[in-house]
Amino acid sequence: MSSLPLTPPFSLQRTSSKPAPSNEPSSPTGPLDATKDARQIVRLSQCSQCSYTLLEPVTLPCGNSICKRCIPELHTRTNISYPATPSRLQGFTCPFVSCKKEHAIGDCNVDVALNKIMTMVKEEIEAFRTTPEASTVVYDLVECDKWTTAGVPSMREKEPITRTLHGGRLAATFAMAAMGELQRDSEVQYTAVSEEAALSDALDAAVLERVKDVTRSEMDCQVCYGLFLDPFTTPCGHTFCRKCVHRVLDHSDLCPVCRRSMALPPNITAQQGPSNVTITKLLQSLCPEAVAAREEAVRQDESETEMDTPLFICTLAFPSVPTFLHIFEPRYRLMIRRAVENGSRSFGMLLHNPSRTVQGSHGAVPFYQYGTLLHIVNLHMLPDGRSLIETHGLSRFRVVRHGSLDGYMVGKIERVDDMPLHSEEAREAAETTLTTRHFSAQDYFAPSPHHRPADPRPTLTAADINSLPTQALMDLGTTFVGMMKSQSAPWLNRRVFQIYGDCPTDPALFPWWFASVLPIADGPKYRLLETSSVRERLKMCVTWISHLEAQRWYDSLFCQPCF
Repeated sequence: MSSLPLTPPFSLQRTSSKPAPSNEPSSPTGPLDATKDARQIVRLSQCSQCSYTLLEPVTLPCGNSICKRCIPELHTRTNISYPATPSRLQGFTCPFVSCKKEHAIGDCNVDVALNKIMTMVKEEIEAFRTTPEASTVVYDLVECDKWTTAGVPSMREKEPITRTLHGGRLAATFAMAAMGELQRDSEVQYTAVSEEAALSDALDAAVLERVKDVTRSEMDCQVCYGLFLDPFTTPCGHTFCRKCVHRVLDHSDLCPVCRRSMALPPNITAQQGPSNVTITKLLQSLCPEAVAAREEAVRQDESETEMDTPLFICTLAFPSVPTFLHIFEPRYRLMIRRAVENGSRSFGMLLHNPSRTVQGSHGAVPFYQYGTLLHIVNLHMLPDGRSLIETHGLSRFRVVRHGSLDGYMVGKIERVDDMPLHSEEAREAAETTLTTRHFSAQDYFAPSPHHRPADPRPTLTAADINSLPTQALMDLGTTFVGMMKSQSAPWLNRRVFQIYGDCPTDPALFPWWFASVLPIADGPKYRLLETSSVRERLKMCVTWISHLEAQRWYDSLFCQPCF
């Protein structure tokens, strides 16, 4: 085994045999010191549950990481009907005090990047401890639990663990943690044993630099190939920059690495999901300068493209469904041509605001601030310069700032995403647990064997709709569509299905499709764009259905023949 290069040359000065504190203050803006902050560095790699160094680490939906073997006992989850996939039917209560929420086991796979980092760290430190240089530096390590640290050792429950280990403070502390003899919240008291302990600082610095070098590639995002910026770990266990996840989800819900579904439907992304806590701490503690440089580079890129999205003020458009447009105004012809020529083929669609309703900080502007990013699928140019375009809705956005370019509006937009699936499930469980009235789509559309077509539907109050399971809301919607189709409703003709496709079976997609085909005013439909919950959008759809059914019954009273 070759020894690690140690530079600069050592000066053999003896160190004091007095115990040294494990966490001396270090510069708040610089990286952690390999010797002074040895305990703090090792703590980053320890599991909060078993205190061993992380083994097959799993990053939970709350962003915290534990060993796979430390996942608490599973239980069957109740009062959850969406998405209700097999991997989400069992879960556990999060062991972290800051969370304590219920996590689905399907969201908890081994964190690939963190697992590789931990494997490399262990291998490098074990290899280092076999070198001749490491064997000459010996320390006595004494675990100091919270009571000892607080100055009341009489309160501790067991005798402190003492170990004599070689390799310098950093390597020795890591070895003690790997043996399971150092609680994560404990400190360490060091006493130099060998005369060569003066080499400790140089050895610690060398091993830390080596660890940084071998793990550096695992800190890169596999989408942008830059250092992780706000790292987000998907349910399949792969980590990317948060903004890179957004870019991927604009055109696919598959993980860029393993090609598995990221369990994030097209309108549910990482926007509100927590960052990977452990990887974030590793980056900030071990390479803060690189992180700062990366953040500054991103800030410069964003400032150069402050208002880079063309915005079309025209009509409503929704994610995942097509929008067809006839472009005839010269300013919008130019906008579309530029979008095609620069390769993005994208622009934002905003609903016209004729009443100048105040839109947040924008004031009384001629547009509603929430819109949909559209991608041009097909473009047909007419001889006179007009064009017919087919677009597909990618994602929702909110206008942050806006301006004008050659007659059309441009702006800086902020992507709008839904709450995470676990929050969606928690909302459903909370709203349906205490309900006393249960009914299905069949109960609503055919309440009794004696029901006549002219009879009114059962009254659906807001409380009734709120208490329905998410899947029951979905069933009401699809049953209504099926009933209208069988009755040849004019707004559900064959051409509608040719354009928008069949009625979706995914609750995340149904509201967008339903709003696209339903002949009601744009005002209620626009509220869908502002809503961050699939369940809430389904409630809106059921409310529309209830009102339409009531109106149909009322109209039928005046269409009956008089005798």
